[in-house]
Amino acid sequence: MTRRSSAGSDAELVLAVKRAVSRFYTRIRSERPPGDLGDGALEVLARVEKYGPFSLTDLSDFYRVTPASMSQTVNRLTSSGYAERVRDAADGRRVLIAATEEGARLSVAARGQRDAWISGHLGVLDDADREVLRRASELLLRMADARE
Repeated sequence: MTRRSSAGSDAELVLAVKRAVSRFYTRIRSERPPGDLGDGALEVLARVEKYGPFSLTDLSDFYRVTPASMSQTVNRLTSSGYAERVRDAADGRRVLIAATEEGARLSVAARGQRDAWISGHLGVLDDADREVLRRASELLLRMADARE
C-alpha cells in the first residue's frame, strides 16, 4: 500500500470509488421483495439466515452499531416472525438470533432478486468489461478486508 500516484488523481480516484460503490450499494438495496422491513433489518436477517445464529453482541459488533440499536432491529425481526431468539446449544445462558422458516424464505427471495438484477446487467457487458468488474471486485474485497 505504499505505491502512490499524483495527489490529484488519487483524490479523484477516491471520489470515483466512493461514488460508484455508494450508488451501486444503494441500487442493490432497492432490489428486494415488497414489505415494510427496512434495509438494515433485511441485512441482519440475511446474515443470520446465511451464516447461522448470532448473539446480539456479535451482530452489533459486525454492523458497528450499539447493542440498543441492534436490539431494536432484532425486535422488529422477531415481532414480524422473521427471526427468533434461541438458546445457544453450547452455552444455555447465551441467547442467539436465528432466522425462522419465513425469514429464510424472505432472505432467499431478496438475494435472488438482487442476483437476478446484477446478472441482467452483467449479461449485456462484453467479456473485457466483465473481466474489469471481476478484477475490481477482487480489489474492493482486498481493501475491505485489510486490517489497518
